[in-house]
Amino acid sequence: MMRFTVSNCNIKCATASWQLLQKRFNTTNVSNSLQITNNALTLPVAKQQSKHFTVQTKTRTLGKSQGRVVILGSGWAGFRLIRELDKKNYDVSVVSPRNHFVFTPLLASTSVGTLEFRCITEPVRTFSKETNFYQAFCDKIDVENQVIHCTSNIDADPTKRDEFTLDYDKLVIAVGAYTKTFGIPGVKEYACFLKEVNDARKIRERLIDCFEYASQPGISDKEKEDRLHFVVVGGGPTGVEFSAELYDFISDDLSRLYPDLMKKTRMTLYDVAPTILGAFDSHLSDYASKKFSRKGIQIKTQRIVDRVEKDHLVIKNEGKVPYGVLVWSTGLTQNPLVESFTSAAKDKSGQRIMTDGQLRVLEKESNAPYPNIYALGDCATILDNDLPATAQVANQKAGFLVKNLNAIAKKGHEIPDGKEFKYKNNGIMAYIGSYEALVDMSAWHNWAKMHGHLSWLLWRSAYISKSVSIRNKMLIAYHWFLTFTLGRDISRF
Repeated sequence: MMRFTVSNCNIKCATASWQLLQKRFNTTNVSNSLQITNNALTLPVAKQQSKHFTVQTKTRTLGKSQGRVVILGSGWAGFRLIRELDKKNYDVSVVSPRNHFVFTPLLASTSVGTLEFRCITEPVRTFSKETNFYQAFCDKIDVENQVIHCTSNIDADPTKRDEFTLDYDKLVIAVGAYTKTFGIPGVKEYACFLKEVNDARKIRERLIDCFEYASQPGISDKEKEDRLHFVVVGGGPTGVEFSAELYDFISDDLSRLYPDLMKKTRMTLYDVAPTILGAFDSHLSDYASKKFSRKGIQIKTQRIVDRVEKDHLVIKNEGKVPYGVLVWSTGLTQNPLVESFTSAAKDKSGQRIMTDGQLRVLEKESNAPYPNIYALGDCATILDNDLPATAQVANQKAGFLVKNLNAIAKKGHEIPDGKEFKYKNNGIMAYIGSYEALVDMSAWHNWAKMHGHLSWLLWRSAYISKSVSIRNKMLIAYHWFLTFTLGRDISRF
């Protein structure tokens, strides 16, 4: 048995060290709270009250003249604010259930091993050394008292998660949205989504499991065909790009490793709309449809899913359709925080928070803006200026807001009402497999519509340039090279 002993010398050394720390940091009443003070910073005090913590700012300190800005979310909008907000004038706090940013346009690539998961993530703390980060959900916004109520996302058991409150002077809501299921039975239980890294990991594991299962002895041809049928519901960019990545994975890598199973492998893309990629020019969407058909990917439009079971889905007027992996990508629905924020105005669907042109949240009854609450990203829309819920829009809104907030800090007064957000459409892109892509920049010029291998080079160049850090850019380029030369890794762990 291991035994630890403490000598008198060690006790004296520890006592002296503690006294030095007290003198250095002016630390008092340590048993109840921790307060570290210097000329520029006062950290929040945390008090435990039976699984409830109150995080509060005791005093305004030098260098933090504009008070506390609380940012909810670490997506495209929230992460840009975290990186660019003036930390010298604002005491910045971030609340998000995940501690990283996800470069969502390349999420489909990670689900099949074209890229590894760490290629598209960036830790929040890397860019927030001067901010307070809390890995938690925001459950409620108390506008009257300028306080938010949060629940920790650390403990795996939701019944044991700690709760805390956080006060704010300015609040930025950028919590994003969830994948829309339309209330169809079984979707949440059995379908795979593609919003987070964990979703991509789940898809990757299930794909490998399907091929390994079909390789087992004693499995009938019918079972193999059912298990090797991969279904995608949703014909937007996410659904199409995942289908393209999956086709590449099967044709480039799995065909070499499971050659006997290729004749039993098939893919089907379902959509309720008349065509796929409805946001693109019709010539480009038609081109993508023809390419998919030549690859053997079935496209079934104007189809309605009635329900989803563990191993099959039921299509209206078509009946049961067996599947091995079902990926669901059919638009967005509101975040629970948006639903609970009852004092805010919402759009006609009730799914998104309504803001004015300066991204200030509108009050439900008076339609007047809250002077210190902002909303942007997928969870918000501008009154009389409805824009698509895309990363491009969220990123531009964040750039507009951070510029305004930094200007307020420097000038000491609010931005004039005439200065409102204006969206610049930089075009849309989509990968369609076999080193081909679509590029639609017709918002700039009518002729700026491309497809083919050159478009694929533009697609890759654009995405690697938009990656948030040098680390991400290097990892993405490195793994693209590895995949091209050595193929994808099919290890399951």
